Amino acid sequence: MSEVQQISPAVKAGILSEALPYIRRFSGCTVVIKYGGNAMTEPHLKEGFAKDVVLLKLVGINPVIVHGGGPQINEMLEKVGKEGVFVQGMRVTDAETMDIVEMVLGGHVNKEIVSMINTHGGKAVGVTGRDGHFIHAKKLFINTPERNGVDIGQVGVVESIDTTLIQGMIDNGQIPVVAPIGVGRHGEAFNINADLVAGKLAEELNAEKLLMMTNITGVMDKEGKLLTNLTPGRIDELVSDGTLYGGMLPKISSAVEAAVNGVKATHIIDGRVPNALLLEIFTDSGIGSMILGSDK
Repeated sequence: MSEVQQISPAVKAGILSEALPYIRRFSGCTVVIKYGGNAMTEPHLKEGFAKDVVLLKLVGINPVIVHGGGPQINEMLEKVGKEGVFVQGMRVTDAETMDIVEMVLGGHVNKEIVSMINTHGGKAVGVTGRDGHFIHAKKLFINTPERNGVDIGQVGVVESIDTTLIQGMIDNGQIPVVAPIGVGRHGEAFNINADLVAGKLAEELNAEKLLMMTNITGVMDKEGKLLTNLTPGRIDELVSDGTLYGGMLPKISSAVEAAVNGVKATHIIDGRVPNALLLEIFTDSGIGSMILGSDK
C-alpha cells in the first residue's frame, strides 16, 4: 500500500479544506509556470505535472506553460554528430543548431507536453513565439573576460511580447504551452532562455504568480538553508558574495524583474517534488523561495 493510500479520510478532508481559500482567492487569475528540469524528464513527475495543470484549470486558475528542453536538444545534437558549444552557459546557436532547436522545442517537446495535458482532460495548445510573431526578439551578445560583444549566433533576448494570441487562448478555455523561440525583425528565429520568456510573459499578462520549476529546493545560503521572501537588495548581496551564480542567475534575474514589474508573487520551486505546483499554490506553508519586488 502506498503512502498516499495510507492517508486517512480525515486528513484528506483537512488537506482539501486548507486548499479552499486559495482556490477562492486565485480563481480567474493567470499563473505562468516555467517547466523544466527533472519534472520534464522523469515519467512519474511528467505525469504528475500534467495532472496538476489540469486541476488548476478545473478550479478556475489559468495556467500558462513556458518550457525548456536543453537535455532533449543535446540528445538530438549528439544523434546528428554535432557537439554543443556554450559561452557562459549560453548555447552557441548557428543556423544548423537553430533548425534542431526549433524541431526539438517547437516540435517534439512542445507536442509531448500538450499531449500529456490533454490526455488528462485539459485543452492545451502548443505555440512558439513565431506563431503570430507574438514574441519579438533581438540578437544577444555576450560579454566575456576576453572581450565584449561576442556573437553566439541565433540566441536572442525578448524585445517585446504581444499577448493577444495567449490571452485569446486563455479566454477560450485553453492552456497555452509556449516554446521559447522568438522572431527577429526579418523573420529569423531566435533561441531564447525559457526563464526570460516566462518572466516577461508573466509581466505582460499581469499574472498573479510566476512559478519557476528547478532541480533544487530553492535559493539556498552557503550553509544550505532555504531562503525565502528575498528582496532585490538581498539578492544583489547573494550574487556579490558568490552564493548565487551560474544557471541560477537567469532564473533569479527573471524572477526579480517580474516581481518588480507587477507580478504579485514569484517563486522558485523544486520540480523534483511530486505535486510541487499544488503544494506551492494551495497550502499555507508552500515550498521553495518567494521573490519580492521591493526592499520595503
